[in-house]
Order: sequence, then C-alpha cells, then structure tokens
Amino acid sequence: MPINTHLRRRSIAFISATFAMLFFTLAMASTTEPLPSWQDGKSKQAIIDFVSRVTNKDSVDFVAVNERIVTFDNDGTLWAEQPIYAQLLFAIERIHSLASQHPEWQTKPPFSLILKGDVKAAFSSSASAVNDIVMAANTGMSDLEYQTIVAAWIATAKHPVTQKPITSMVYQPMLELLEYFRANEFKTYIVSGGGIEFIRAWSSQVYGIPPEQVIGSVMAQELATEADKTIIKRLPTMAFYNNKENKVIAINNHIGRRPLAAFGNSDGDLPMLKYVSEGDGLRLAMLIHHTDANREWAYDAKSQIGQLDKGLQQAQSQGWLIVDMKQDWKRIYPSQ
Repeated sequence: MPINTHLRRRSIAFISATFAMLFFTLAMASTTEPLPSWQDGKSKQAIIDFVSRVTNKDSVDFVAVNERIVTFDNDGTLWAEQPIYAQLLFAIERIHSLASQHPEWQTKPPFSLILKGDVKAAFSSSASAVNDIVMAANTGMSDLEYQTIVAAWIATAKHPVTQKPITSMVYQPMLELLEYFRANEFKTYIVSGGGIEFIRAWSSQVYGIPPEQVIGSVMAQELATEADKTIIKRLPTMAFYNNKENKVIAINNHIGRRPLAAFGNSDGDLPMLKYVSEGDGLRLAMLIHHTDANREWAYDAKSQIGQLDKGLQQAQSQGWLIVDMKQDWKRIYPSQ
C-alpha cells in the first residue's frame, strides 16, 4: 500500500474518531442533569420550567437576552449567615487589628468589649454599638485600600463555628443555580444589605459575579488627593442602606430593568420578591427556608439574623415558592 494512501486512511480514521468523541461529549453535555445538588421536586422543576419557557423562542413566554435579569440576596441566600454576618465578623477582626492605633479603645465600649472577646455584650452595650463597630472597621481609607484589606481577609477568614474557610460556606445548590442561569444567558446580580465594596472585593472569585453586578449598602464618600492622585475616601456614615424597600429602589437605579426572577431568605427581601413577581409576563420568586439543623441551621420567625416571619405567610398569597433546604437540597456546601 502506498505510504500516502496509508497516512490518508490513518488521518481519516483519526478525524472520524475525533468527531465521534466530540459528538459523544456534546451528547453527554446535553443530557447532563441541570442542578444536580437539587432534589427532584417542585422547586427544582419550577426553576427548570421557568428557564425553559423564557428562553424558548417558540414560547409565548420568551424573553430577549438583554431582559434576562435575576437578582439574589447574599447572606442566607448564597452563603451561611449564622451565627453572625460575615461583614460583622470582618469588622470584629478588624477592630482587633486596629487596636494598637487606638489606645482609647481599651476602655471605651463597645471597642473595649470586643477586645475582651465579649461580642454579645459589645453589640448590646448601646443603641449605636453595631454601627460604631462597623464604621470604625470599614471607613477612613480609600476605596482601593479597602478592597485590598477585604480581599486579604477573605483569603484567610474562617467561619467561627465550622472553622472552614468563609468562601467554602457557600451553598452548592445556589452556585449551580447561578451557573444554570448564566448558561441560559441571564445576568446574575447580588442585591444585598451588605456593603457594596465589601462584596465586590470577592464576588467574582466566589460566585462568578463581576463587581458591576453587585448592589449593596453604600458608605458616604468624598474625592480627596493623596500623593497628587485623586482617591475616593470612605467616610464614617451610611449613605444608603440597601434593605427592604430600598432594594427595589437600588435595583431600579443600578439595573434600570425589573428582574424576571429573584431569590431571598428573609423578610428584608420581601419588597424585592414582590416587585419582581408583579412584573408583566412569566416571573419566578423564591424564598430559601433554613430548615436543616444538622447540615446547616434551622431558623425563621424567631431568629435575630435572617428573620423569616411575614415571608412564610406572604409566599402563600403571592404564589412564591419556598425552598426547604432539608428537603430540596441533596447537599448544602461544596465540600459535603
């Protein structure tokens, strides 16, 4: 057999095998079950049905790509918020690191109590205690300096109960949900009561959500000059607290479109879910209900953090779905 003919046949065989493997890979991808950490049931099916209907060009519910917006609360919706919000944990640790620059804190509550390790007493020492701690920890520097500080903290921070990295306390089913929406050409936004710059420092790394798609509470700021360069200085006062009704205002100001879907876990998210569900066309609103005391925490109406009381009632009248973490999620965290 001529060498050229032999090589040609080998090349054809190789190309055929390559295409066969490619088609096999595509076939496997197309049949891969979406949301694998979700139990088969009402919640998972509702998500899949919603996405299928709004992305199908032949559906009466079809929505153009530029209008596919979905919003997520952060604490308690995308990652654990018990027994303390991550930003408060950051603030506490920051007070310790700044203590040498503030000798007056040794005798001045709530800082003196934080430094003694009595966080509960510190938070209840006065009506302004939490605000004083948050302001001292999160202001007084430029925005770039702050992002660097937060990024360094998030890289090593541990959860106070599990001692796992804070970044591993994210909910695996919600990570899959974020990816599922993005795979179907949705823009995924965080709409949180947490500080906007605090979340922006790590949202790309943890959630794949870029900083321009993070909406949060905003500190007052001013332009200043340092070393002949213009900086943005963070001032010790809140300019906008992004919670409850303010979430709707912020969505309108930042996005300029009413989202098609929204996910939250507390009464603070109710205005956002209501705003989304009242829009024209097919909508999806879901509440994450913390019901798993063994794998996470079980809490709702009586909780000081992530309180869900009115929402459990309102979901029924509004037709929202409630995700039961114990029943609907096969696992909670990526490591489980």
